[in-house]
Amino acid sequence: MRENEENFFAPSSSVDSAAEAWDDDAVFADPIAEAPDAPASDRDAVAPSVEAIGDGPCDSDDSINEAMDEVSAVAAVDGLFETDEVDRLAVDHFPGKIVRKDLTALMKRGANVPTFVLEYLLGMYCSTSDPVAVEAGLERIRGILLNNYVRPDESEVIKSKIRELGSYTVIDKVSARLDERNDNYVASFTNLRIEPFVMPAEYVRQFTKILQGGIWCIMRIQYTHPVDDDFADIFDEPTPKKKEKSRGAQDSPFSVISLNPIQMPNLDLDSMIDQRRHFTTEQWQELLLRSAGYEPTALTEKERMHFLERMVPLIERNYNLCELGPRGTGKSHIYKEISPYAILLSGGQTTTANLFGRMNARGESRLGLVGLWDCVTFDEVAGMNFKDANAVQIMKDYMASGSYARGRDTLNADASIVMEGNINDSVQNVLKTTHLFDPFPPEFNDDSAFFDRIHYYLPGWEIPKMRSNLLTEHYGLITDCLSEFCKEMRRKDFTHLIDRYFRLNSDFNKRDEIAVRKTFSGLAKLLFPDGEMTKDDVRWILEYAIEGRRRVKEQLKIMAGVEFIDVALGYYDADDPADVRVVPVPEQSDDSLVPDAPLLPGHVFAIGHSVVTGECAIYKLENRAVAGEFKLQTEGLGRSRAVQEAFKAAFNYFENNAARVAPGMHIGVKDYLLFFNDLQGKGPSDEVSLAEFVGLCSAAANRPVAPALVIPGVLRMSGTMGDLRDLEDILRVARNAGARRILLPMSSIRDLQDISSELIGAVSPDFYPDGDAVSAAKKALEL
Repeated sequence: MRENEENFFAPSSSVDSAAEAWDDDAVFADPIAEAPDAPASDRDAVAPSVEAIGDGPCDSDDSINEAMDEVSAVAAVDGLFETDEVDRLAVDHFPGKIVRKDLTALMKRGANVPTFVLEYLLGMYCSTSDPVAVEAGLERIRGILLNNYVRPDESEVIKSKIRELGSYTVIDKVSARLDERNDNYVASFTNLRIEPFVMPAEYVRQFTKILQGGIWCIMRIQYTHPVDDDFADIFDEPTPKKKEKSRGAQDSPFSVISLNPIQMPNLDLDSMIDQRRHFTTEQWQELLLRSAGYEPTALTEKERMHFLERMVPLIERNYNLCELGPRGTGKSHIYKEISPYAILLSGGQTTTANLFGRMNARGESRLGLVGLWDCVTFDEVAGMNFKDANAVQIMKDYMASGSYARGRDTLNADASIVMEGNINDSVQNVLKTTHLFDPFPPEFNDDSAFFDRIHYYLPGWEIPKMRSNLLTEHYGLITDCLSEFCKEMRRKDFTHLIDRYFRLNSDFNKRDEIAVRKTFSGLAKLLFPDGEMTKDDVRWILEYAIEGRRRVKEQLKIMAGVEFIDVALGYYDADDPADVRVVPVPEQSDDSLVPDAPLLPGHVFAIGHSVVTGECAIYKLENRAVAGEFKLQTEGLGRSRAVQEAFKAAFNYFENNAARVAPGMHIGVKDYLLFFNDLQGKGPSDEVSLAEFVGLCSAAANRPVAPALVIPGVLRMSGTMGDLRDLEDILRVARNAGARRILLPMSSIRDLQDISSELIGAVSPDFYPDGDAVSAAKKALEL
């Protein structure tokens, strides 16, 4: 009766003799136990078994499934697969830990089972280049899945088979806990709904992951029928009823005959790190991407980094990632299919108790998702909704510190947070009207402090939509090996490797630094797990890390203004501080507030503090000279008396001193029209009268002001000039606006001593004598 079941598990090297391998009374021969003993020469026939992979039952991303449907089954079965150098290196240095990913795609189309289960079976039955053996192995796997993989809706059928056959082999996830009272290990399945049973202690000792959330395995279960007391019928005497005691796992009719994991029970991390030296950086990058199912040769260098960035939350503790972009780019694939330590919350719906635990609960319920998983992913952030108004505040606390308060206790957790969603318009159109966090729901949208916790903004619009050519047909690490590698590497910290060669510039605040260092550490652990990095390697990853954080800062600047004005994130060489580099973001417009281009005569950029907000801001004063009787007409100044008097002072000074700037201008036969352009919407300033004097001179002389120049300074009605205040703030705002030069009095030289050389180098000062506005105008007009 068990012949069919047993024949399914015959190794692929014995396809023709499978019927002879077992008889009706044979005990199930488990190839998982046999495979590790196979000689090295037989690796093409049977792959070592314990190097399979792990995950819970889940569907792949819709876009991944659609692309997988286009993968050619002919290439997988008919021997059209061609190896390359990365394949050969993988076979040589990771025997038993690799699988052909095209076969995974082929089987995944027709089997709704965890990827790691498929890859384990493929490693056992299809690790050969013989197309006939591959085809036979695929048929054998289909039979195994049909008869032995436990689907939740077929649980009762499997239970019946165990009872009727006496024993049966199942593929399911099993977990156990120690029952101190009865001194045994109590086990249960994920899909097979049978009462808890005793797990033999030797399996728990051998595979400790059984106690750490469970392990997927092939297990042979035996059923022992209860023994009836028939003597009462013989003697016709009723048997006195014994006092019933509560049933325990030891009373279960189910027991374990054999157990073999189809996840990696252990990973030798040092050995795996040591194999990295046999690969170049590009080859190792390709192996990682192929292990996740992607074909790197179809991707640009930037796209490869984006796909690797998706893995950073799996390898870096307490990492906060946001990815927004078009549909169909496979955003959720990594978190659904690659790691058993990640959970995907479809629709972004959850509760505070589910995410952070119940206040008065004990055990796992007290921890919540962030305490039980390495990565919690919110899919479709537009649907994120918390009924508890305090949930966003708790989440902000956790994203910033890795801890959160529940009741009277403060709990710590390591889970990374990933937020994914769609952008329904082009990035350029979005940036014209709002910011790139706009898809978030209203309770998040106006909270700049929440978005400031995000370490990296992954631009989904730069990732191609999933197509068949993006799915690899080459060898890759089995996904359980990749996920265990990421799990073990979470304990390491590579944030300090930046400091070997570079320093971050002065625009970095503490959160910026933490974000960039975490991104750098995660990517370095993926690409250089041995920590051996050249200066160019560090620069490459550092610039990528800064770009993603700056994308966050650019949106915060749009949302909250001057509070996040320091967006020019960059770095400089530790050995050459003059070698300063600012990292841009591609989607950001090249049109700075202060362009490095010639201006129209009369136009000038001013900088000063707003009378409304007190913030330092950039203004454009657009002056024009027309025939008239020496009058000044203004537009856009508002009703502030201080602002009105500042521009009146500038015009009076122009009337009395214009001839000293450029003789022969005939200023008295012209009228002057001024449009005050508040570029940043901060409200007008009364500290821009020197710039207005320069603008009037420029309009009268029909000579433009020097390009990329900003002018601070106050002219009083008496003709004297006021002192500059907050010089560092002025320089920073000027630099962020795109200015390359700034006009300053000689007295400001002493204040520049306390300002970073990096900031001064970005905005070059032009000095004029203190109190001499005429000399300042000549400098600005390059006279």
